[in-house]
Amino acid sequence: MKDYFNVIKGYLTELELEIKYENSADSIFIVSSEQEGVVNLIICVAYPIVIFEQFLFEIKTDSPLVYKALLQKNRDIIHGAFVLDHTGQKVIFRDSLQLENLDLNEFGATLNSLSLLLSEYSEQIINFSKR
Repeated sequence: MKDYFNVIKGYLTELELEIKYENSADSIFIVSSEQEGVVNLIICVAYPIVIFEQFLFEIKTDSPLVYKALLQKNRDIIHGAFVLDHTGQKVIFRDSLQLENLDLNEFGATLNSLSLLLSEYSEQIINFSKR
């Protein structure tokens, strides 16, 4: 089987993301690109997929309007989606890609999608985090 951990590490290097943490035993990276607004993005290589997770904000009180707005925005996101963690309080950007045929363009597309989401939707995310 291919060494997907090192393939992903190569993509991260080529895309000039700062690797803040890596653990080959657990197949996890934590990366940042502050100019793109990406901070502590968790990337987990879990054959047959690679998973991207970026914590965005915590919902302090249940708000159907926030949930509805997030679900509506999911329709516009090219790669990935807003999800809630197991507590239902933390909003996370999450995407997963198949490793078998993954290439740099597809990998980069997820990162670009997150960056675009953060730049276009940042004001709403900030407002949601204050509720």
